[in-house]
This record gives sequence, structure tokens and C-alpha cells, in this order.
Amino acid sequence: MKPILLRLSMFIIVAFIIFSFKGKNSNEISSKSGIIDPPTTKKLALEKPNVTIGFIKLTDMAPLAIAKHLGFFEAEGLNVKLEVQANWRDILDKVLDQQIDGAQMLAGQPIAAAVGCGRQGALVTTFSMDLNGNAITVSKDIWSKIVDSIPQEYGRPVHPIPASALKPALNMYKKLNKPFVVGVVSAYSNHNYQLRYWLAAAGINPGFYSNNNIQGSKGTTGGDVLLNVTAPPQMPETLQAGTINAYCVGEPWNQQAVDQGIGVPVVTSREIWKNHPEKVFVMTKEFVEKYPNTAIAITKALIKAGKWLDDPVNRKEATRILSKSAYVDGEKRVIDNSMLGTFEFEKGDIRSIPDFNVFFRYNATYPYYSDGIWFLTQMKRWGQITEPKTNEWYHSKIKEVYKPEIWNTAARLLLEEGFLTKTEIPVTDGYKPATTEFIDNMLYDGKKPLEYIKGFKIGIKD
Repeated sequence: MKPILLRLSMFIIVAFIIFSFKGKNSNEISSKSGIIDPPTTKKLALEKPNVTIGFIKLTDMAPLAIAKHLGFFEAEGLNVKLEVQANWRDILDKVLDQQIDGAQMLAGQPIAAAVGCGRQGALVTTFSMDLNGNAITVSKDIWSKIVDSIPQEYGRPVHPIPASALKPALNMYKKLNKPFVVGVVSAYSNHNYQLRYWLAAAGINPGFYSNNNIQGSKGTTGGDVLLNVTAPPQMPETLQAGTINAYCVGEPWNQQAVDQGIGVPVVTSREIWKNHPEKVFVMTKEFVEKYPNTAIAITKALIKAGKWLDDPVNRKEATRILSKSAYVDGEKRVIDNSMLGTFEFEKGDIRSIPDFNVFFRYNATYPYYSDGIWFLTQMKRWGQITEPKTNEWYHSKIKEVYKPEIWNTAARLLLEEGFLTKTEIPVTDGYKPATTEFIDNMLYDGKKPLEYIKGFKIGIKD
């Protein structure tokens, strides 16, 4: 009997020690993560749980990759298939034709579709994917022609570099009767409007769209440069081939040019417009009305992904995920250059730019009306919108596309579930305060679009 009691006592003691150790370890992990009671997702009754979403191989597709890879979509009851697309036109067509259910899009694409520029259709934005993230890169040949005219400090060019630095190269090309060609990813892309803004701020006319070329690839009537639409992944090789002399694109394609030694970024988009909106997530109006809970669930997962991405602790893991063939399919070291708070302008000229990619901070995920109206003002400025419009038209038109009410519903659910705090949900009427944080210090008030348009020296005003 005694041996049995002894063995039983030893078993109880060992079990107690193991249980105590496990309990202590679990508490330590919880303490380190700051989460004692992890949030729990409350699934909605999804009308369409199987969803296909399109994207382009750019680092700012990150919220989609993270929501998929880390199970944020799955936690909402969604079975999401991510499909890479060839170019922005394909993405637009496939969403409108219901071949895919939603997609990462250029912010200008759903707006252009609503106002009759290019292909028309009723698209809605429930989620802004990121802030900043683009740059303008010139070829090494062009850089060699302009670098001597750029002020230096501590042996490095002073940034931001204004577009006036291009004038020696532009004058040379003009004498040779050769076009100075700059690549942009779409006529309705932020890249197009940012490039034009940067050029015009220095008195360089990027040209205007004509009535018979509203959606064309050029848009250079009366321009000092020739704009050419080029798909993002093709930018570096097109630059290297000499087909274009410069380009404006998102990452990793500027850092790819540096890595290959074929180009030099001269200005980041954040220096053109600080904390500007970049890509958006888009579905059709029909999809959102037919599957409202599904639309909310997708938005919830993306908000969670954006918040995860903006925790500095997660960025290295994010670049590892993005480098996978299923997502950006690029060299991790190249993706690191912009995603980890730095940016390389030339080999070895690495500078700290902590806000180059923002996915959650500054209310990055909220679809502000004033952000969308800015795109409308640029469409008008450069001739894509041809008829005179009233202030009321700008406000009513953007409210057809931007749907912060869906974002708010998703955010309130995340608040209830413990994924968000009250301070992470903006108290707003949908318009940001007026700002002068542009490269030319121009005042932009989203509530006064006509006044804004009339303030430009270069641009169509009526």
C-alpha cells in the first residue's frame, strides 16, 4: 500500500509543478504582449463567405497580404482568394464585370468611373489602404545631367529635390528635339497627379488632356514633358531600356532601380503632399448592397491588418510575408528599404523616413471625403473633367463613391470586440482640416474645391 501511496503522491507533486510552470509561462507571455484577455472576433452572418480579391505587386497591397496570411479574413468567416492582376485597367474591368469581388485600386479609379472618365461604373470605397508610399525616379543618365545643379549638404543632395532640378536635362532634350518621357501607372493614378503637381510647382507644364484624349496615356497637349502609362513591375526595365527617362511609382520599384544601379529617386510622394492617401479597397455598389455583412467583414479584417502593420515590432515580419511569391514576390532586402522606416536614394545614401509607408496611424484607413475631392480637383485641373462644376457637385459626387459609414460600422464592431480603442476611431464629418502640407505650400480645403482649383498658376480653372 505504501509504495502505491508514494507513487500517487509523487504523481500529484509532479503534475502540480508542471501545471504551475505552464501557468506561469502563459502569464509571462500575456504580460509581454500586453494582452491578458485576447480580443474575440464576433462573426457576422455572411451572405457571401467565398470572396476573390485582386491586387498589383506593390508593397501597399500589404493589408490584403496580412489579412490573408495572418488569418484576419478567416477569423471573420471569410474564405478569401487573392489574385494578382496584370495592370490597373484589368483590375477595374474585372471588378466591374464581377469576375472578382473587390480589389486594391488606384484612389482615382473608382472616382473616374463615377464621373464618366474612362469606363463608367458604380464603385465604392470602404477602406483607405495606406498613406504615402510613392517616389519619382530618374535614370542614371538624367541624374548625371542634373546632379551638379542640386545643392549639397554634408556631401549629399539636399532633399526634397524640386522639379526645377530637371531643367538642365529638359533644355538639352528640347535642343535635340527629343521628348522627355516620364512613366506613370495610369491616367487616373495618384502617381500621375503627384508627378504633375511636382512639375507644375516648379513652373514645368506637364500638359493637358484634350476632349478626344480624356483617358489616353499621354495627356500632354502643350506640355514640357511626355507622359507614358507603364505597368509598375515594368518600370525598371523600361527605364533601363531608355524608353522612359523617369517614372513615378510605388514600392518596391523605386528601390529596385537603386538596387540595380539604373535609377535615382529624387523626391518621395510624402514630400509632395505629406500623408497623402494612396491606394483604396474597392467593391461595386451592387456587391455592397447585396452582401452588406460581407462588405463589413472584409473592412474589419483590413482595419485589423492595417493596425498590425503599423506596429514597428511587426514590420520585419511584414516584409518577409510580402516577399513571398503569392504577394509582392520581391527581394526582402529591397522591400526592407522602404518598409522599415528608411529610404535609399543612391547606393549608400540611406535616409530615415519613418512615415514612408503608413497603414493605420493618422487615421490612414478612414475614407475621407476630402481625400477623394482632391482627386476630383486634379481631374478638373488637367482637363479630364471638361465641364464647369459647382462646389456642391464635388461633394455629392464623392459621397457616391466614398462610404465612411461602412468603415464606421466595421470600426464600432472592432471597438466592441476589443481590437480598437475609442481614440483610434476619428470623430469627423468626413473632411480633414485644411492643410498647406504640399511641396508648394498651397492651401487645400476639401470643403472649397473651386477656390482651390483657381489658386493654381498652371491648370484649367473653369
